[in-house]
Amino acid sequence: MHGTVRPHGPALHAGPGRASSWGAGRSRGRAVLPPLAVGGLTAAAVLVVGSVDPHRPGSYGVCPVYALTGMLCAGCGGLRATHDLAHGDLAGAWAMNPLWVLLVPVLVAAWATWLARRWRGVPDPAPGPAGPAGAARTTRRAAPGVLLVVVLVYSVARNVPALAPWLAP
Repeated sequence: MHGTVRPHGPALHAGPGRASSWGAGRSRGRAVLPPLAVGGLTAAAVLVVGSVDPHRPGSYGVCPVYALTGMLCAGCGGLRATHDLAHGDLAGAWAMNPLWVLLVPVLVAAWATWLARRWRGVPDPAPGPAGPAGAARTTRRAAPGVLLVVVLVYSVARNVPALAPWLAP
C-alpha cells in the first residue's frame, strides 16, 4: 500500500452504492428535525406554564368542558400539574392530575425513542404482521384506542363523588 494516495475527509467512507458520511450526516440532521421541533415546542410550553402560575384564578382562563358541563375532564388540573412538575413538586402535581403525572414519563420515553430511531436512521416500520415487529405495530395501532378508553374512564371516575378526594384537582 506504499505510494497509494487515500482521500481525506468525508468521502473516505464512501464506497460503491454508499453515500458519504457527509451526506449521511446531512440526512440524519433532516430526519431528527421533527422530533427536535416537537421537543423544543414542548420545552417552550413548559417554560411558559412553569413561569405563569395556573394556581392563580384566571391566569389561563377556565376549562371549557368544566365551564359548559360542570364536569371534570381528564385534562382538568393538567396545567397546574405541569406547573408543579416543572417546579419539582411531584405530590402537588399528583393532587392536580394523577393521570397526567403517569402519562408524562410515557410521553417523554416515546419522544426519546422517536428521536433515537430518527438519529440512527431506522425507518418507520412497514405495515403488516411479520413476527415481533408485527406485534410492535399492533401495539402502536392499538395505543390510541387504549388511551381514549383510559381517558374516558378516568374522566367518568373523576366525577364520581366517592372517588373525588383522590381524583379531582
